[in-house]
Amino acid sequence: MRNTVPEVTFKTRVRNEALGGENPFEWRDLTSSEIFTNKNVVLFALPGAFTPTCSSTHLPRYEELYEELKAQGVDEVICLSVNDAFVMYQWGLKLGRKNVFMLPDGNGEFSRKMGMLVDKSNLGFGMRSWRYSMYVENGEIKQLFSEPEYGDNCPIDPFDVSDADTMLNYLKNR
Repeated sequence: MRNTVPEVTFKTRVRNEALGGENPFEWRDLTSSEIFTNKNVVLFALPGAFTPTCSSTHLPRYEELYEELKAQGVDEVICLSVNDAFVMYQWGLKLGRKNVFMLPDGNGEFSRKMGMLVDKSNLGFGMRSWRYSMYVENGEIKQLFSEPEYGDNCPIDPFDVSDADTMLNYLKNR
């Protein structure tokens, strides 16, 4: 397992009201260093926006427990998926996301460098992130919860240890 997060540049979209119009967003590069340096971060990664478990449980529960995670010294809670910035934004809107930061790993570079990029062609998804969560202090991975049965074209979608409750329990008992 890695002990630090990989350095990558994420392609994100940020709101800029000065642009006006119906689509007041602009591209912004965001690096791993900007995300993780001098911060305590909970990042959870999932296979895809708008998918059943990710939409019904994974993201909503992190959103629900956001304040409790913050009370444990977490500066930011991040949802990462191998989807583009537009999909991540629309998915967050659809679910009423208010606090969790939606981080698009559009090219799968972060997931690949984490050793978590898997082939889900058996579902028609192509390359996606394995489901996991991690607690990171200043770029150093302190705890990683990776779902069992990691591998390409896994016939199941395990969701046992990367959930918000497991992370919160870890943080309360560390």
